[in-house]
Amino acid sequence: MNPAEDYIYKAPEPFNHIMMDLHVFISSNFPDAVLKYKWSLPFYYLKGNIMFCYINFRKKYVDLGLAYGSELSNKHNKLVAGEGRKRMRSLRYFSMDDMDNKVLLETLIELQNLRLNR
Repeated sequence: MNPAEDYIYKAPEPFNHIMMDLHVFISSNFPDAVLKYKWSLPFYYLKGNIMFCYINFRKKYVDLGLAYGSELSNKHNKLVAGEGRKRMRSLRYFSMDDMDNKVLLETLIELQNLRLNR
């Protein structure tokens, strides 16, 4: 197992379940996204070196960080800036019930198009 997968699987409950679902979702829907371990976090990259998103757990939630998320439309009003971030936005999951696959897929497709067409 690589360090990125290790981070996901060894996270405390209930975060590891949320992160595993996100990992499976991203891997299934974006098969070209490559999982790497960068800045001590699981990061997904497009075309080898284009930052896409990362998974992190905090004290109370899982953070799906979106590179250049500030440029997304936020049509579902779910993106969070937080912590003085200028470009990064995230989708936050406090429990499995917070996961909305439609919002997740539409957000990641928009992000993929943004990142690949820069």
